[in-house]
Amino acid sequence: MDKQTPEVFHALNSVATAVRNAAAAVDLGRAVLELVNVRVSQLNGCAYCLDVHFRAARDAGVSTQQLAVLDAWQRSPQLYSEQERAALIVAETVTALPDEHRIQREYAAARQHLSDDQMSVLIWAATTIGAFNRVSIMSGHPVRVRKEN
Repeated sequence: MDKQTPEVFHALNSVATAVRNAAAAVDLGRAVLELVNVRVSQLNGCAYCLDVHFRAARDAGVSTQQLAVLDAWQRSPQLYSEQERAALIVAETVTALPDEHRIQREYAAARQHLSDDQMSVLIWAATTIGAFNRVSIMSGHPVRVRKEN
């Protein structure tokens, strides 16, 4: 897909850049965004995006322990800040698109620790990585074997 219609893929990359800029403007750190990227990629099963964003999360200061238990983050709340937990609630809600009552309940919980602007940016972040997950999966982007440091 990305090679067949590169102009659309470039536009998606521009959206990702705009999301990062908007996050910085509303005091959402890169670590929070990368936790969202990894969690959404886990839920969608995108190996390529997991590989990319695991490394990006580490570079942004997310601990190996946080990444190791991210799939069970709700059972280990002590590892994540209130803002990170709220961001993960938003990420999972956007990805799963549950019924309206659950959406409202989850958003209300997240709003206790996020401003409206931060909520908006996180919804965009989860939506954007979800689109990248689909592009990578449908394009068959491979995870390349590399030497670990």
